Amino acid sequence: MTNWKTPKTRDLFATILRLRTMCETQNFFRDLLTEEELLEFSRRWQAAKMLNQKVPYTKIVEVTGLSSTTVARVQRWLTGKLGGYRLMLNRLGHHAPTSSNPRLKVA
Repeated sequence: MTNWKTPKTRDLFATILRLRTMCETQNFFRDLLTEEELLEFSRRWQAAKMLNQKVPYTKIVEVTGLSSTTVARVQRWLTGKLGGYRLMLNRLGHHAPTSSNPRLKVA
């Protein structure tokens, strides 16, 4: 596996942390990424939120347009050791539903 934690990536992350407003963030990321890359990242974030809510994979694929393989990858990262998705879901108040809700099915 490639080591992605390099001085160049640390510099990029430090730069991102300096963004102050939504407008600055949108402009920076639009300069950095293609429109399709931005849309792909937003679909993955949407999938993470839906997985957190126990939405079935089939529904996530239908709503986001992501492949089932990508949804499975997001699920692995959601429960993985780095915890980036989990950190932000918790910070933003997106708590997973309790299993006592019979309407929610895990795919």
